[in-house]
Amino acid sequence: MYLPEPEVPDVSGYSRDAIEAKLAGRQDSAPNVTVERMGGVSALGDFVDEGRAREWVIRQFSHPQAIMVNSGKVTLEDVYRQVNDRRYMEQVGDGTYIIRLPLAVKQEATLVLRDETLRLSEERGSFIANDGWLFAIDSKIIGWREEANGPATFQKKSNFRPFYVGWGGSENFILGTTMANLGYLQSKSYGFTVAQYSEYDNARLQRSAPHAWLVESTFEDLYYGFYCYEAEDVAIVDNVYRDNIVYGIDPHDYSSRLLIANNEVYGTREKHGIIISREVNNSWIVGNRSYDNGLSGIVLDRQSSNNVVANNVSYDNQGDGIGLYESPDNLLWGNRLMNNLRNGIRVRNSSNVNVYHNVAVLNGTWGIYGQLKDLSATDRNFKEDFYSYEVSMNVVGGELASNASGPLSTDNPAYIAIYDVGMRFPRSDVGIHFEGVLGKYQMQIFDALRNQGRAVFIEPTAVVSGQVTQAEN
Repeated sequence: MYLPEPEVPDVSGYSRDAIEAKLAGRQDSAPNVTVERMGGVSALGDFVDEGRAREWVIRQFSHPQAIMVNSGKVTLEDVYRQVNDRRYMEQVGDGTYIIRLPLAVKQEATLVLRDETLRLSEERGSFIANDGWLFAIDSKIIGWREEANGPATFQKKSNFRPFYVGWGGSENFILGTTMANLGYLQSKSYGFTVAQYSEYDNARLQRSAPHAWLVESTFEDLYYGFYCYEAEDVAIVDNVYRDNIVYGIDPHDYSSRLLIANNEVYGTREKHGIIISREVNNSWIVGNRSYDNGLSGIVLDRQSSNNVVANNVSYDNQGDGIGLYESPDNLLWGNRLMNNLRNGIRVRNSSNVNVYHNVAVLNGTWGIYGQLKDLSATDRNFKEDFYSYEVSMNVVGGELASNASGPLSTDNPAYIAIYDVGMRFPRSDVGIHFEGVLGKYQMQIFDALRNQGRAVFIEPTAVVSGQVTQAEN
């Protein structure tokens, strides 16, 4: 049952110097910025198709227009000088600008913000769509409510707020920057998003996956602090995500090789601090602190597999410390889960999960809980989000102490292996105890673990398992 400590990417490669080197590598060429109609621009297509153009017609009182960064290495001062119209962009202080149109960075262009503040007008429908390269260094990008002369703080999910989106092929570098008061419930408009173009559009555009480095930055009051779709090689390192609305960090749909490291994520109002969902694979969630969130601290969801979740601290959350939902073949290593309202670790409908050297203490139900749940009565699309009705795991090392319901429980597992797990300080009147299949063998388990120092392997003869399909729903 021995496993070596997992290897994780070297986070030192995602540094200030590395980002400055990326910027220095961009060609210095003359800036070209224009104001044009939004139609026919790849980066803006999602926002003028299927009736969404109405949003900008109402806010601009005209046929929708946008500021186009067409080519060159362009600064905000260049944009301001070439737009040259206070209706669209205004300098409101030293290094502080407000834009009153969408801002699109085209494919070969580079936009640079350095030690500046960019306010995006809520009333006029401003947002940023990056189809090229964007660097925000030691700056602020703020959704701005002009009527109140202040930030566009969240009111309700359907209300437009400015947002940021980086499209397929784009390169997005956010360093030492604050992004705040962005996003609402509309496709690709969640706050900070990097997303591949739709399959239909990308058949024509042929763009590679979008990339992003988010380093030493703060994300606050975003509808989703971070969202991605079919992204690759994203690095989210040494950031603060605080007081975001639905999720803190939410990589989604078929993204891979993501590094989520050393972030502080707290105060998420509605759901999870960190969640990866729908086949987000081959990624690392390491060294983060996730606490005081509306549901769980860290979640892996909808067939997200071959991920390493290591050395995180997840505490004071209103759900689980770590939750795996329909996500097999993952490693949980050396995490600390404390004082969460539900379980320290929940493993639901997930098989071949390795739970090594974790500490779960003072949680509201179990230290570790293996759960079988039939989802056939839900509105889940089982073709897209298939799952197996099965739980299996290896639990090795660590400490499960003073959890309200007990150290460990699992519904009928395909198998469970347990070795060298500390179980102390019961909070239940009946002492340290197991339930279900573990309860049946409780005395033998304790004898093997505590008296003989042996591993325990349980493989019940009657296991309910099988692929759930649309036909069975």
